[in-house]
Amino acid sequence: MGIKKKVLMVGMFIVTLNQAVSNRNLACNCNLHARKCRFNMELYKLSGRKSGGVCLNCRHNTAGRYCHYCKEGYYRDITQEITHRKACTACDCHPVGSSGEICNQTTGQCPCKDGVTGLTCNRCMKGYHQSNSPIAPCIRTLIEPVSTPPQTPPDSEGTGGPCPNCKDSSRSITQRKYCKKEFAIQAHILSRENMGEWVKFTINVMTIFKKGQTRMRRGDLALYVSKKNLACKCPKMRLNRYYLILGNTNNKETRLVIDEKSVVIPWQDDWSRRIRKYQRKERRSEC
Repeated sequence: MGIKKKVLMVGMFIVTLNQAVSNRNLACNCNLHARKCRFNMELYKLSGRKSGGVCLNCRHNTAGRYCHYCKEGYYRDITQEITHRKACTACDCHPVGSSGEICNQTTGQCPCKDGVTGLTCNRCMKGYHQSNSPIAPCIRTLIEPVSTPPQTPPDSEGTGGPCPNCKDSSRSITQRKYCKKEFAIQAHILSRENMGEWVKFTINVMTIFKKGQTRMRRGDLALYVSKKNLACKCPKMRLNRYYLILGNTNNKETRLVIDEKSVVIPWQDDWSRRIRKYQRKERRSEC
């Protein structure tokens, strides 16, 4: 019985060894992100003697035993198959708005600071506006008291008169309107301050489509609107909103001023593509 038992044990060992050798010869399952793999006996045993392969040098920003998930700083793009070379997308967290560079590997959501929102933490929440502090880039907006403007505010000579025609401030943009204006920008309204007959808005210029003869630059800038025009909603501007602003410079003013002839309309995501088309036509003198 002792000899038979030993023979049986030797036979079982040979079968197990053959199974291990057979599994070592299986093709790597690295989702097309690695060219080599190695055999790991411990993993082979833990898998119920089914697989012991470990992929080496995962490419395309992938990681894991089978290169089946994204490495730190990247997240899974669900629109692509896991075998696609662009299956993992960089987090691209905003350097000021986010509190770290590592995003959620499933959703791509970056860790945002207080008052900041967006997938990459690139804009302020509702009720907050942009500040100049990298520690607290978005601060809560103070609610200003709402006052009812008079029906017929006084004109510039103080004799009284109706509100000006605000056709140019409609909610649309055309090639003709774009060509008639000297500057065109995308801006975020940060704050407002009363200054006599004027209201000073602090705006953040995000994109400059054209600047004409103005000293336009990206970043925070002062923009002036007369109280008369604001009372008539020519233009209509609200804090912590994004606008497309088109206007002309005033030779009498050294500062940036907009009036009832300026175009101020809420920003829409499709404006960029449309205005780029207007830019190309303007360069070809098709205005």
